[in-house]
Amino acid sequence: MNKKNNPVINTDKCKGCELCVSECPVEIIAISDEINIMGYHPAYITDSTKCTGCIKCAISCPDAVITVYREE
Repeated sequence: MNKKNNPVINTDKCKGCELCVSECPVEIIAISDEINIMGYHPAYITDSTKCTGCIKCAISCPDAVITVYREE
């Protein structure tokens, strides 16, 4: 069975701490040049098709703004 993983970051609440960037084993998370409503540079997903669904990003996020949805 083919699994599809879809990581989602709530960019309005992200503080750009970069913990998720350092934890992602496939390096698909980066920090945006844009500023969110809180005045931070939030993290964003560069290529969700490469996500393995490991959820390391979600676990490492101190503000719990990352969710990884899994579909079969």
